[in-house]
Amino acid sequence: MAVVSNSWRLERPPASSSAKANDARDVVFTFYQETWSNAAGREMYMAGPRLVATLMSGPSVRRLLVANPYRSSPIQWARGLSGHQPVPFPASVHRALVEPRRLRRRDPTSVRALERVYDAYDRVLEGAAAKLGADRPAVITTSPFVAGFSPLRWAGRVTFYAWDDWPSGLPVRRWWPAYEEAFAQIRDAGRAVVGVSQAILDRIQPTGASALVPNGVAPEEWRHPGEPPAWFAELRSPRILYVGALTAERLDVEAISETAARFSRGSLVFVGPVADRTVVDSLRRHSNVRIQPPVGRAEVASVVHAADVCILPHRLNRLTRAMSPVKLYEYLAGGRPVAASDLPPVRAVDPRIVWVPEGHSFADGVEEALSRGPLTEDDRHAFIEANSWNRRHEQILRVAFGPPTAE
Repeated sequence: MAVVSNSWRLERPPASSSAKANDARDVVFTFYQETWSNAAGREMYMAGPRLVATLMSGPSVRRLLVANPYRSSPIQWARGLSGHQPVPFPASVHRALVEPRRLRRRDPTSVRALERVYDAYDRVLEGAAAKLGADRPAVITTSPFVAGFSPLRWAGRVTFYAWDDWPSGLPVRRWWPAYEEAFAQIRDAGRAVVGVSQAILDRIQPTGASALVPNGVAPEEWRHPGEPPAWFAELRSPRILYVGALTAERLDVEAISETAARFSRGSLVFVGPVADRTVVDSLRRHSNVRIQPPVGRAEVASVVHAADVCILPHRLNRLTRAMSPVKLYEYLAGGRPVAASDLPPVRAVDPRIVWVPEGHSFADGVEEALSRGPLTEDDRHAFIEANSWNRRHEQILRVAFGPPTAE
């Protein structure tokens, strides 16, 4: 199957996970707060896009409809005039992308208005699925509003893939009551739920089928990391690395400052988008801190593999308690020693992580991680295979497809 760009590729699941041809299912997948083009442009990095990549390449799917969330027609028109070119979708006779349009940019906040909006979205999905020839498709959605407010009577089992705790995010505070009502309707309908953390499942309290399926890693990215770029290789050791968005909601700036002071002869490197300028301003007071813009997946793997230690200095709050940090899995896939704030989802990843309890010295945790040293290559590869996205997706699809039909 053709890839949509040079920046990412699909890994076919191992033969042991292959379904019989007559067991293949029709599937509808809907994005939330991102589109196909967004996901492909970021190399299908996050949980939802990773699942889409598997649905596109795996033998368990017969027909696949991928649906973007609503987008504003005027904004899309303006982007087209400005020369913006979305990443093309690799459509075929068995695969299609539907891109619903409307005038407004954002969802309304009232439950009644959301019910009308997602009833209309449901009709768009139904028409596109019928055009594709999908027969009672399984619906997997990362949107709490599709899962809660779209009727989907024409579909088979509906599964909400909850990769974030939406009622904890400050940027979406206006929608918190609507998220809670969506969860209530998910419960009332008995819809299936897959959560990346126990905290998310506890919040939703599903009454239908459910599973805890944390995030994972793409083995093809981590089996043979390349050499790090010169900008990283030339930094002073120890090279202490954080990969991810720089947000005040997540990062414990005090822990980082303590670590920068303790390892003043080394380098603290933060690779990722800047979501909060106040965080950057605080970090740049330290001469040994480097802020690096986002890099491609191959470069992420190379700098992780070359780091002396990787860190996750997160604040303890409702949002971080519900996370399944992809970066932790990737740190260990790179074989690095890791120091991380002591949070329930962190403890669930691997016992080799140095957990730093709230109120304790994060710099002490970094020293302990450095003293432990990297994983052996055998342990590193074992971790990669045990935590591959394909294994995670097998679990998700068992929930989404329901119990096998009798022969």
